[in-house]
Amino acid sequence: MFALKILLGLAGLGVVVIVHELGHFIAARIAGIDVEAFSIGWGKPILKKQIGAVEYRLGMFPLGGYCKMRGENEFEEAYKNNQNKISPVKGTFFGAKPWQRIMVAFAGPFFNLVFAALVFSIIWGVGFTTVDMENRIVLASDVSGEDTAFPANVAGLESGDRIIAIDGAPIETFGEIREKIAINPEKTLSLKVERGGAVQDMAITPNLDKNTGAGTIGVYYWLDPVVSEVAQAGPAEAAGLKQDDRILTINGRDIEYSAALIPVLEERPQTLAVDFERDGVTTRTELRPVYTNEGADLGFSFHMLEYRTPGLSPFAAISKGLSEAWKTLAVSVKSLALLFKGIDLTQAVSGPVRITYMLGDVAAAGFSSSVADGIRNMADFLCLISIALCVMNLLPLPVLDGGLIALFIIEIFKRRPLNPKFISIFQTVGVVLIFALMLFAVFGDVLYLVRL
Repeated sequence: MFALKILLGLAGLGVVVIVHELGHFIAARIAGIDVEAFSIGWGKPILKKQIGAVEYRLGMFPLGGYCKMRGENEFEEAYKNNQNKISPVKGTFFGAKPWQRIMVAFAGPFFNLVFAALVFSIIWGVGFTTVDMENRIVLASDVSGEDTAFPANVAGLESGDRIIAIDGAPIETFGEIREKIAINPEKTLSLKVERGGAVQDMAITPNLDKNTGAGTIGVYYWLDPVVSEVAQAGPAEAAGLKQDDRILTINGRDIEYSAALIPVLEERPQTLAVDFERDGVTTRTELRPVYTNEGADLGFSFHMLEYRTPGLSPFAAISKGLSEAWKTLAVSVKSLALLFKGIDLTQAVSGPVRITYMLGDVAAAGFSSSVADGIRNMADFLCLISIALCVMNLLPLPVLDGGLIALFIIEIFKRRPLNPKFISIFQTVGVVLIFALMLFAVFGDVLYLVRL
């Protein structure tokens, strides 16, 4: 399964990279810049084919890629030869006008954004089914039994409440609650809460989780403890549990909602005395859980809710796709600011290894349900990565597309070519910074995989 996740992740990242480099490729051709090579992956080519003036390659290392343009490193030769400017040659990168080079640099991130909007549009045009929990909550303090002042407690929320709106936006599922809270740490939000048939207005300020950079308020989802599926030859089947059984108590503890299992299983008991109700009759059985690195396997799952979103018309789907892409872009930009709020960067910053694994994990989880779910899950995550790549590449840092854009904007204002020495120092500093960042990210990735 681990190998499958990696393969799925590599395939997904390959798509995002192809889109990014294709943007540079097309813009370069439009600008009259000769492209010498187009590669997916880095390192020595394991496959290559010459088509016209371009050599298409498949690199040995399937992470990243590049579009090699003629003369893109001319500044190095000019610097070595003590020239104070780069001699423009038609068809080369520095032979193009500054605004054309800006267009080429911007095209890669722009294509990533367009790709995400297109994929989102297709998803909404086809329609999809999601599995989620209702908008009913359980206080984390009620689960743990500890008197902790989580934001939910401070706001006056109670277990069983339904959050029906956040900052005026209607809420139907717990996933929507989680999304709104996660992207608004340390920001006061207005809530509409339904309790006992009456609606109350409340305000809540999520905490910043410094491990993830996300906002948290100290709640779980409410999920009735009714058995949905029983795994074949699993612990639940051996214990005699069946679909639609309602779990009443485990080891003497009342199980009013699924989260009540958490403190029971944290003690890692070898056997569980389970009282359950079937057809109005209460029965006791003994269940032996199987413990793995991912937690306890009880061999059954609880009923969740299915939400079907019908396919939209082409115009509506495109409008929704653009809206989703813009929203994801805004969240990505906002997330960058959180990096400077003292969060644990080894957990919050993902490198290529972790992204590959996470992408494969999301896809594999979806495919385990159905092919359609696997494709949609992977497409959603690809959109997120594609937009994140867009944002990161537009940062005005050396080596990145944004750094090149900054250089060429300076050239436009100076109205004369930049000194090759300045470009060389600028790019060298960038290489060092990016290499250091990659080492840090890979170190965090290794810790992540070790924890898995």
